[in-house]
Amino acid sequence: MGKTRSETMQENRAKLIAAARKAFAEKGYASASMDELTADAGLTRGALYHNFGDKRGLLAAVVDQIDTEMAARAKEIGARADNDWEGLLAEGAAYIEMALNPEVQRIVLLDGPAVLGDPSQWPSQNNCLQVTKSAVERLIARGILKPLDAEAAARLLSGAALNAALWIAASENPQSVLPKAVEAFQALAAGLLAERFGIRTPKQRRLHEPRG
Repeated sequence: MGKTRSETMQENRAKLIAAARKAFAEKGYASASMDELTADAGLTRGALYHNFGDKRGLLAAVVDQIDTEMAARAKEIGARADNDWEGLLAEGAAYIEMALNPEVQRIVLLDGPAVLGDPSQWPSQNNCLQVTKSAVERLIARGILKPLDAEAAARLLSGAALNAALWIAASENPQSVLPKAVEAFQALAAGLLAERFGIRTPKQRRLHEPRG
């Protein structure tokens, strides 16, 4: 039985995204050739235009795929934590740390904003925001976080993680910037804690542990 038109379109779309992801990571958006890219996918420019409109539309699809993978990976890491608060910190730190990945750096954090504009407006970032908002709502309901507006707190946390990742990607020495960015993110997040909770960031806890 032959493939349906819809199945063929989905297959072509996946091939083009995979080829573009490779080309954008290796050469950067500006230098990636659409002719070479479509040839690598075994398709024509017509298929690219039909599925994505233009090169910019193709970049948007690639960025959406990688950013969605980043959010899923961060969520997975956060889920391993001992509790929701530790999970929130771990998730943010994991997202920031992914800025060290060369593919993430070049496509999502450098070319993405330059070509597609404000990352906070990307659909993938909105999905990430909703996950953070749900975590914040649970922590507020349990009295762990101050009774603030959940969306406001989630937007500031998500924005802090994103801007930390952008800073790392644009810096001359990403490895040295990473620990500073994570520490500052965790300190900012700790400012949302309800005062009756003696929960600290991982570094603060180490500093206050009794020395044997």
